[in-house]
Amino acid sequence: MVPFSTTNVVKHEGFLSNRNAMKTLARKLYRKVRALRPSRVNKLDLRDSYPRLTRSLKWATDIDRAMADAVGGEFEAIGILELETLKYFGLKEDAYVIDVGCGSGRLAKPLSRYLTGRYLGIDIIPELVEYAQRIVARSDWQFEVGQGLSIPEKDGAADVVCFFSVFTHLLHEQSYVYLQEAKRVLKPEGKIVFSFLDFTVPGHWEVFEGNIGDLGVNSKPLNVFISKDAVTIWAEHLGLQVQVIKDGGDSFIPLSKPVVFESGLVIENAGAFGQSVCVLQKGPDA
Repeated sequence: MVPFSTTNVVKHEGFLSNRNAMKTLARKLYRKVRALRPSRVNKLDLRDSYPRLTRSLKWATDIDRAMADAVGGEFEAIGILELETLKYFGLKEDAYVIDVGCGSGRLAKPLSRYLTGRYLGIDIIPELVEYAQRIVARSDWQFEVGQGLSIPEKDGAADVVCFFSVFTHLLHEQSYVYLQEAKRVLKPEGKIVFSFLDFTVPGHWEVFEGNIGDLGVNSKPLNVFISKDAVTIWAEHLGLQVQVIKDGGDSFIPLSKPVVFESGLVIENAGAFGQSVCVLQKGPDA
């Protein structure tokens, strides 16, 4: 395996520079993209993110930059906001967290400094999973490459299952199946936390207009919207309770210190996640 820290890539025998290492990694991902026959690729499937990831990796000069861009950028700031979101909704230090769509470790990295309990990170791209595992460096934590829409854990094991920026790229049916899996692996009174795009949030309309501009561009995955009504209906059929839904523009996340974005933006006291956030809870007898 290619070492994924910038320093190790430079030192590793056979890699003369970060750029050479990135080209090798890009070729590996390109072969995976080519293996997906166009007739079998659904534009709304999460696996459509492979081409976008490949492009970002192909031209990167820095593995850390590439891994941040692969999950949408603002690696440090968004990771902190995701952690503070979980804490706001009651995450305890000794909890067991399952992070579906862990990517390159955007949440896992700050979470590793807070959580003393178990962690399972799942993603469909092996290179991102390996990178996340390396930067977290927690031997007691588990990372796995996701297979299908299943969560590799026994029934009733986890306290929290989170899906940050996952349902935004899945068909509704796929998101629902993931919620079924999340309920299965949760302990009684455990929580599911997920983010989503919502037409009722003014700031999300720009994303929808971007979707319109990308129609017919197979290399760009669409962003999928979920209505609050849909969430309520899903929860009813799943036997879950909607604990709270927070709008993407609502600065509800308490911040103990300022969060600084790469763009220069600094937010203090309270922050917004950007996407809307929903918390579903499993019943005590479920």
